[in-house]
Amino acid sequence: MSTATPMPRQRLPRQIPYIIGNEACERFSFYGMRNILVQFLISSVILAYIPEADREGAAKDIFHSFVIGVYFFPLLGGWLSDRFFGKYDTVLWFSLIYCAGHACLALFEDNRQGFYTGLFLIALGSGGIKPLVVSFVGDQFTQANKSLAKVVFDFFYWTINFGSFFASLLMPLFLRELGPSIAFGIPGVLMFIATFIFWLGRRKYVRVPPTRGQDPDSFYNVARTALLSRAPGQGRPGLAVAMAGGVLASGMLLLWALQAAGVALPFWPDDFHFVITACLALGALIAFGGIGVSMQLHRARGRHDDAAVDSVRSVLRIIIVFALTTPFWSLFDQKASTWVIQGRDMAVPHDSWWWPSWLVREAAQMQALNPLLVMLLIPFNNIVLYPALRRLGYEPTALRRMGWGIAFSGIAWIVAGLIQLQIDSGAATSLAWQAVPYTLLTFGEVLVSATALEFAYSQAKGSMKGVIMAFWYLASTFGSLWVLLTNVAVRNDAVTARIATTGWSENAFLMFFFAAFAFAAAAVFALYARSYPMQDNYRVA
Repeated sequence: MSTATPMPRQRLPRQIPYIIGNEACERFSFYGMRNILVQFLISSVILAYIPEADREGAAKDIFHSFVIGVYFFPLLGGWLSDRFFGKYDTVLWFSLIYCAGHACLALFEDNRQGFYTGLFLIALGSGGIKPLVVSFVGDQFTQANKSLAKVVFDFFYWTINFGSFFASLLMPLFLRELGPSIAFGIPGVLMFIATFIFWLGRRKYVRVPPTRGQDPDSFYNVARTALLSRAPGQGRPGLAVAMAGGVLASGMLLLWALQAAGVALPFWPDDFHFVITACLALGALIAFGGIGVSMQLHRARGRHDDAAVDSVRSVLRIIIVFALTTPFWSLFDQKASTWVIQGRDMAVPHDSWWWPSWLVREAAQMQALNPLLVMLLIPFNNIVLYPALRRLGYEPTALRRMGWGIAFSGIAWIVAGLIQLQIDSGAATSLAWQAVPYTLLTFGEVLVSATALEFAYSQAKGSMKGVIMAFWYLASTFGSLWVLLTNVAVRNDAVTARIATTGWSENAFLMFFFAAFAFAAAAVFALYARSYPMQDNYRVA
């Protein structure tokens, strides 16, 4: 008679607290400066050269250009980590750049070039470490204790919002009462503490070595083989498609350069500045390159093992999933720009007994609702909602959660649009009403973003985890790109005239437009998710 061998008790890796502590401080640092950026810019000397009526729009453009940088530079951080330095060293060095950026904001709050330099350094530092810290958490787990990874990923996301909550609640008050130098200096101090905490755990981390370009089965090498390989009697249509993307991207950058040099180009929009053009060019490279590799990927078999080829195909599928979440990010990131500006036109209900007037005095502080609700919703979903859905026979898979999350963001923006119509009618509208769209948007965020941390790590092969996480964060870049493109469109007289025929204000129209954008994306996401083959790529002990 045989007896079952009891499973060993799974233990949380002892190095995890260092990473969690680092993330809590870093997130306070990031959200502390981000959530007061639009509020500061509108009333600062940085935009004094712009007519007052145009400063809100300019502040939104600067904010979303900054967000684009934050979520673009993960490509650089992921590449440096995977190819040269490994996650630990890359995170440490980019963290020091991050600290320098905060110092610039504190020192140059009245100097445009110095302040923009600070924003660039923060985008570089924050973006450089963004894809690595999450995947570094995953590296600390094996197949033996991977069941704990989901708990840690959720707690990791909870910690992000713990730091964000206090930053969102307190920093607008610090800006108002202490001035911008101190308000931007406090996040810098927190970033230094975050870097120190991360350094303290250096002897305990599991460090997966970088490929140093020597992995013959890396994503790049497999994709290159697929594009360049010839088949008897066949051309290379995939290579032609990829090259077309390169030509299109180069053409866009050339048109921008000519326009910047003063050449009149009636067919190229004047408002397509470098950030917009570079993002469009990057999108063309990714889209056409991905299609081209997919068309000829079978040609890489035999020169690379089947597992590597299948991993590349998985990455291409993941990129499609990520692309379909970009409308969600276009809605989500506007809570720190469009919704803050909307809140400035609303009445803070100081005369209501239930309103915490001693603490909440600024519209920008409503952003604190987002991380507070995240900290409540993550345990609620895991303990109450998901088990209840399973008992009803509905399995809340990662892709299903993400699809519903996109849809809930659309509902949030319908409510925000209705609030805007109330403001536009001239009626006094309480700031408390913004709690409704914030709640809906946050529920969508938990379904999309918290889920995606686990999804992105589990779907990528070991040597590709840093890069695939970079592609996940790149989804936010394109989310902000949609916002910039929309802002460009509404400066067109024909578009403005079309909006006027609806009887709505420009702000209200755009809110309903973005809601429709999210619903369309959610429908396409649901269709694609039905045929997506899930993977399991946790490392073996």
